[in-house]
Amino acid sequence: MKKKNLLNRLSNLGFSLFETEEAQDANATLAEVVKSRDLRLWEGFPVVLANSAEKGLFKYDTVKFYLKGVFDKGVLNSLMLMSLSLYKSLNLKFSWADKLSRSLPAKEKKELNKLLKKLKKNEEFQVAGRAMSSRRLKSTFNNYFNQAQTKLNDLLSMKEEANLEYSLSRVFSPKQKELFLKKLKGEKLTKTEREYFSRAVKKKLLALANPELHRLSQRLLES
Repeated sequence: MKKKNLLNRLSNLGFSLFETEEAQDANATLAEVVKSRDLRLWEGFPVVLANSAEKGLFKYDTVKFYLKGVFDKGVLNSLMLMSLSLYKSLNLKFSWADKLSRSLPAKEKKELNKLLKKLKKNEEFQVAGRAMSSRRLKSTFNNYFNQAQTKLNDLLSMKEEANLEYSLSRVFSPKQKELFLKKLKGEKLTKTEREYFSRAVKKKLLALANPELHRLSQRLLES
């Protein structure tokens, strides 16, 4: 992959050096960042990783699959530790990052803690034998991630609305769903709508709100 193409693909994952409309494989892009040997792109790795993972796109084994050489796989490991320590230093809470941190072998946990101390003190550290600046890493992350997070929040909001719409459609008829949403938004119902809401929609809501029914439903789903 040509470097220009890599830079273009990065923009859709929160590291926007150039504008692009291309769709891309997030894991392949992360692998290309690793293989680039470009410190500027390595500084952007935590941004791309965070946005990819928050969108549910990141798969560590898939990124590793794209890396054939032992050296590149070692760089990936170093960049992952760098990213996890950066998130901790900035007090960012990502469930996927916490899970990754807990799964690390003892040796890598020790390395992560060393990196964390360096980042907190704004000291230089090394990735694959190359010096990197804690200050530049933090600055790069803050500059790009804050912009990307706004876009991500919009995306997640749309996803939540879509999930709600789907769930409502499984329980209510189109008209019942319409009245449910109108009532939820505090919109005024006509007399006919109020009567239908009380006669049909409210009964379903009472059933859905029953804690015992909810508990039994959860048990069945887990069995």
